[in-house]
Amino acid sequence: MSDSGSTSASNTPAGSGYRVLARKYRPKDFSDLMVGQEPMVRTLTNAFETGRIAQAYMLTGVRGVGKTTTARILARGLNYKTAEMDRPTIDLREPGEHCQAIMEGRHVDVIEMDAASHTGIDDIREIIEQVRYRPVSARYKVYIIDEVHMLSTQAFNGLLKTLEEPPEHVKFIFATTEIRKVPITVLSRCQRFDLRRISAADLVGLFGTIAQKEGITAEPEALAMIARAAEGSARDGLSLLDQAIAHGGGSVHADTVRGMLGLADRARIVDLFGHVVAGDVTAALSEFTAQYEAGANPVVVLTDLADFTHLVTRFKYIPDAANDPSLSEVERTRGADYAQSVAVSTLSRIWQMLLKGIPEAENSSRPAGAAEMVLIRLTHAAHLPSPEEAAKRMLDIANGGGEGAAPRGAPNGNGGGGSQAMQSAPMTSARAIGMPQGIGGNGATARLHSVPMPERQEMPVGRIEQQPAEKAAPQVSVSSLNDIVDLCVKNRDAKLKALVRNFVRLVKVEPGRLDMRLTEGGPASLPGELGVKLKEWTGIHWIVSLSREEGSATLVEIDNSAREVRLTDARSDPDVMAILGQFPGAKVIDVRIRVDDTSDDDETAAPPAVIETAEGDILSGDDIDTDQ
Repeated sequence: MSDSGSTSASNTPAGSGYRVLARKYRPKDFSDLMVGQEPMVRTLTNAFETGRIAQAYMLTGVRGVGKTTTARILARGLNYKTAEMDRPTIDLREPGEHCQAIMEGRHVDVIEMDAASHTGIDDIREIIEQVRYRPVSARYKVYIIDEVHMLSTQAFNGLLKTLEEPPEHVKFIFATTEIRKVPITVLSRCQRFDLRRISAADLVGLFGTIAQKEGITAEPEALAMIARAAEGSARDGLSLLDQAIAHGGGSVHADTVRGMLGLADRARIVDLFGHVVAGDVTAALSEFTAQYEAGANPVVVLTDLADFTHLVTRFKYIPDAANDPSLSEVERTRGADYAQSVAVSTLSRIWQMLLKGIPEAENSSRPAGAAEMVLIRLTHAAHLPSPEEAAKRMLDIANGGGEGAAPRGAPNGNGGGGSQAMQSAPMTSARAIGMPQGIGGNGATARLHSVPMPERQEMPVGRIEQQPAEKAAPQVSVSSLNDIVDLCVKNRDAKLKALVRNFVRLVKVEPGRLDMRLTEGGPASLPGELGVKLKEWTGIHWIVSLSREEGSATLVEIDNSAREVRLTDARSDPDVMAILGQFPGAKVIDVRIRVDDTSDDDETAAPPAVIETAEGDILSGDDIDTDQ
């Protein structure tokens, strides 16, 4: 077999044995894991030196941060053995007896299992049966279970006892990207390590080192683009670096990486940001069109714009963030300038609008058009004041004071020009307050645009006329479900009345708020419908929410309970018992309370019962003579 393998290898064309960078430069010992995972390495170092080795480990983190690789290195450290050393250690600079086989995943005592394809209890039962046997050659038998969160509930339960009290020669190492899906009973039996995302700065350094070892010319800006696209994953970043090397014909340049990833030029993103904060919609659309024609993805452009907005906001509070090597010089210098000149409220508004606009562009059949509409909204809102500023200016205008009170062209707020303007347009639109660019500091006069309104009574000069409020519904007190039912009856809504009586359990009610619980079969739309009707009938806004508390009984349940009490009382009444004695087989089917002028001590009063005889005749109090 070895001879044929050598022959095959000698005849293999050059390049067919190439290993991708993610495999070729996979970490082989703990010193390589120091990139971004220092806390875990320090914990394991102290544990190995003191002999406090756990029976199970849980490794969690996003894809590509090195969970499986860390598990293999940990298994290698547990089984480390050389001529000079025969104990667990993290000092693995010299290859040990078992190291090569463990790192290649072919050691007989290090069993790797993918839980995504072995999810059942039968697979775990096989492990449980094998743990009793000692390792063949290594110190520990190590089970590495990847994507452990995909095990079934039965499989987890079957593993618990063995995991808590495994034989001394067995260690478990679990890896998962979904730590919340792992039962807490399993987590409590493991020593947990959260593998952190690798920072962009560390990734840039790693990629630069690898490029140098490979003899590849790589521009720092190109490596920074790849590091940002990797989003903390070394494996994803190395895969992109592999692709960039092939795309660039053996070298990595910023332009080729930008085209490969569909990215926009970072300098052009900064230019686009400048046009947006300046409110120049024409320049912003022209810049976007140029980037789009150059091959940039519209969604990526908006995402990069959001990233730069976040970067500028960080610069406001963390100036040292400019030292990040993954940033370009343009981002550092101009980002710092914008951090000094753009208000936080403006940055926050741009961020929120982009968060809403990016999904719109992603889901649109015309992403370029959708992205342009997002940019139009951003530039239009660039000079809008914050809600606090708008309220203050409205108050100044209403009080007839402040610079914003004088219409354009008037010497002051009380002059003839101002009076004439107010008489011709007594109502000023609040929407116009934030539109002109001249509003605000530096003594600029506010430019208020008049909006024609229907004719109405003249208001004093310098005062804003209040629009007549709609006729409000009369205030109605609601303190119980019976009050709500009464409103339904009053407003002739029989359907809502029936739904409230049958399906609503009251938890809490106060003016404007109703907490309730729906019984089984209750329609999910009932809270919303009830809130609309209550607002219409009471004249105030209502918040109707579903509660997890049990709440009181429904009105139908209360009525049924009261009816049962009345029936029980009637059956124990002496007169009713006498009647039932006269008619064998008769039973009480209803109790009716009649209010009349009959005295309580009138012995001739009919018993308040409706009785059905065995023949099916219905007897009421008027039909029954108890003296018979």
